[in-house]
Amino acid sequence: MPFNLKGRHLLTLKDYSPQEIGYLVDLSARLKQLKYANVFPKSMKDKNIALIFEKPSTRTRCAFVVACVDEGAHPEYLGKNDIQMGKKESIADTARVLGRMFDGIQFRGFKHSTVEELAQYAGVPVWNGLTDLYHPTQVLADLLTIREQFGDLKGRKLVYAGDGRNNVANSLLVGCAKVGVDFVIAAPDQLFPDDELLEVAQEYARESGSSIEFSSDATKAVRDADAIYTDVWVSMGEEDQPGMHERIESLRPYQVNAKLMAATGRNDSIFMHCLPAVHGNEVTSEVFESRASVVFDEAENRMHTIKAVMVSSL
Repeated sequence: MPFNLKGRHLLTLKDYSPQEIGYLVDLSARLKQLKYANVFPKSMKDKNIALIFEKPSTRTRCAFVVACVDEGAHPEYLGKNDIQMGKKESIADTARVLGRMFDGIQFRGFKHSTVEELAQYAGVPVWNGLTDLYHPTQVLADLLTIREQFGDLKGRKLVYAGDGRNNVANSLLVGCAKVGVDFVIAAPDQLFPDDELLEVAQEYARESGSSIEFSSDATKAVRDADAIYTDVWVSMGEEDQPGMHERIESLRPYQVNAKLMAATGRNDSIFMHCLPAVHGNEVTSEVFESRASVVFDEAENRMHTIKAVMVSSL
């Protein structure tokens, strides 16, 4: 059944029910079919969308721009030097100004509190394109990709190998637990998720019938996995922080290589990555370029799922 998501923000998938997440994935698939058929309903005709970027982006920026244009909206890119938010003007005041002029606001940046404050004051839907804590539009694309590969989501096993406390891992933890995907994090003990988030996700998993597991042994963790997922070992903006060399060294046993892919014991396991990738760190070029890799399906699906989020909330 359809869900009325008009006016809804997307800050984290914690705010969406399993049924609502499923609806967004379904809508993404329908909009993707329409685009492939060269049919554009123009559901956002004459809408204006503000795209605030504190952090640069390839997939997020292009996905929002193309999705807007496909559906008849005008996207306006606002880089960190284009507006006064957080400098001469408060976040709250910026939100109230943009909310008077735009129909929706995307934010990609550093602090999750920033996107929360934008949502509090804007008066229009606000969508999280990435913050330090969550990356919900990425996980919607991941769920669509898994469903395209296997036909369903419930009962599938996804193993995330690497830094288990970053924004993508956090969002996968929530999203998988909500929709019934068994989720395993293979990571060093010091890089497991925050205890508070884990407790919330475990409750979601109990409701959906899925499981959440942790392992410091990547080879054991990936056994029978439908998908192995990884991300960069050092996130954007962290490159010069103390301890980065030590983090990289601690993550080397979690590199996704041919040996780890073979350890699933299956010949249909897929490799996933939110991109950009550092070849030779978190993944080898051999795996990245292999038939198991669906990374560019994920990248394309960012656009279809972002389109679904905007269409449903506008």
